[in-house]
Amino acid sequence: MGWRSKSHELHACHAGMMGKMVADRSLQSSPRIFYGWFVVAGAFAVTFVGFGSAYTFSAFIASLQRDFAASRGSVSLVFSVAGFLYFALGLASGPLADRFGARLLAVAGMILTGLGLAVASLARSLPEVYAAYGLGVGLGIGFSYVPILGAVQRWFVRRRGLASGLAVSGIGVGTLVMPPAAALLIDAIGWRGAYLVLGIFAAIVGGGMALLVEDDPRRRGTGTDGDPPLLDAQPPHPAATGVRDALRSRRFIGLCAASLLGSFGVFVPFVHLVPYAIDHGIPQSSAVLLMAAIGIGSTSGRFFLGGLADRLGRALSLVMMVVGMALAFLVWAMSASFWPLAAFAFAFGLFYGGWVALVPAVVADYFGARNLGTLIGVISMCIAFGTLIGPSAAGFAFDLNHSYMLPIVASIVAYVIAAVILARASRPHVPAL
Repeated sequence: MGWRSKSHELHACHAGMMGKMVADRSLQSSPRIFYGWFVVAGAFAVTFVGFGSAYTFSAFIASLQRDFAASRGSVSLVFSVAGFLYFALGLASGPLADRFGARLLAVAGMILTGLGLAVASLARSLPEVYAAYGLGVGLGIGFSYVPILGAVQRWFVRRRGLASGLAVSGIGVGTLVMPPAAALLIDAIGWRGAYLVLGIFAAIVGGGMALLVEDDPRRRGTGTDGDPPLLDAQPPHPAATGVRDALRSRRFIGLCAASLLGSFGVFVPFVHLVPYAIDHGIPQSSAVLLMAAIGIGSTSGRFFLGGLADRLGRALSLVMMVVGMALAFLVWAMSASFWPLAAFAFAFGLFYGGWVALVPAVVADYFGARNLGTLIGVISMCIAFGTLIGPSAAGFAFDLNHSYMLPIVASIVAYVIAAVILARASRPHVPAL
């Protein structure tokens, strides 16, 4: 009996040593640079090119109004149509990405964005701008945005807030770089030439970098956060992992409602801040810099607030972002000169950047990685309606009374209600409806 016991002990010891050798090999064979960061880089490029091109629109408003003898509300509707489409299409692109992969949709989206901008340069009437810019840019970003967000969430758990923030910081950097670049292009070669250059840039750079996007860490022989597959520390999915369970849950309904309300005001500055500044006597060359200030704040928010939220709690941090945007709009309501408006632009960008970074991360925290593209797509659809209504309503309100005070105040009220809804949804042990 003794030799059998010793043999059994030797066998167990041998098995333990073999297991340790397998784990060591897994650690040694894993790449020094976790491929998830390349996915983040691809997502950064897609958001930089897509949203950077979209947010150049404020630099084109004066030219479009002049050439087509159009009102500010009707021109603003071009951006609203594009914004509605690129958020609403998340309802379709999310499930498509869950089925066919994010890379295919991201590459196609960047090519469509480039085509839309290039065709807009040929427009001979405002409806043609609606069709080219609205449909091209709207469809392009719509096919790429939600899929790349879902892809990034699947590569990270512990550093999900940081990774999500870095991925969508492309929006902030694009807002910082692209509008001033577009203004320079308009001055040099006109608005038509500027749209053509932007279109070529979007198709080549955006489409090329989208090739870095992948969905599943296991295809690269790794787990989430760079852990070996056998030691992957990803926690189990939350209870509401199925699409139907998630859609019926009180948390998800709260996220949708808050996203809808918050998005009414979120995109108003991207369209109307530059015209607002010009109306108050600020030169256009300086007014365009306000968009750069939003970009600086947005980039800072995505880089730093996403990582900070990993420590403070991402759900609570999301509430703080919405409250911060409400406070920033209060500053806008009291500002009429460059530096106060620049302070508003930076503060708004900071909290807006954190909001964009945290929404998909909170969805992943609540409902897990399964069907994540579909769930983010539904949230995106809620944002789409706010994007459609907010900027265009602000433009038509200005046409009626030559003031932006009503849309600014309405946005503040919407932010406050959204923050209350998010705070209630973030409570633990929330039962499903």
